[in-house]
Amino acid sequence: MIDAVVFDFDGLILDTEMPSFLSWVEVFEHFGCELHEDEHALTIGAHFERIDLLKARARVALPSDDDVRAIKQRRHAELLAEMEILPGVVTWLDEADALGLPLAIASSSPSSWVSGLLDRFELTGRFRHVVCCEDGRPPKPAPDCYLAACDALGVAPANALAVEDSANGVAAAKAAGLYCVAVPNRLTLRLDLSAADRQLASLEEQTLAEVIEVIATTRGRA
Repeated sequence: MIDAVVFDFDGLILDTEMPSFLSWVEVFEHFGCELHEDEHALTIGAHFERIDLLKARARVALPSDDDVRAIKQRRHAELLAEMEILPGVVTWLDEADALGLPLAIASSSPSSWVSGLLDRFELTGRFRHVVCCEDGRPPKPAPDCYLAACDALGVAPANALAVEDSANGVAAAKAAGLYCVAVPNRLTLRLDLSAADRQLASLEEQTLAEVIEVIATTRGRA
């Protein structure tokens, strides 16, 4: 029985991953080196300081860390301005409301980042709780943010559905004991997401009700 749905945020609800990657690529190129898509994709869903990698690869002198971040953030902001909610997300949110399923977000990103974008896209009221990996809570692939989200919703992890886009996120959801559906984005499409219970090309591929029916059927055979 599924009593709640817990969504990842970056790369699942909004395609924030590609703007982040492209802005870092431009920073690396500016300082005479490269950031490869595959190595970036492996860190999605977790915390990874790309400035440390830039320092190891840069072929010219770097300014301060704050100046590097400022360069990256200016370009990132330009790319984010073109961003839209990913296909199928609003339909799933509407369907969850119709089914009476409470929703939460479990993210490795700072709460200020997640809340700001939820406000911008008028999605804040759709989620009962937003749990981020801060204040000592470890990031994914640790299960803590999913466990905290389930606790906040008042549901057992085994009765919650996680929706993820990254290998680190899938690992976190499964370690917490949730049923997990993986929906890869453009950057995580080539990652091994086989640890997920089910994988969809997008949230338009199946309705939430259809996924819940698959879960019930699978568990009925167990």
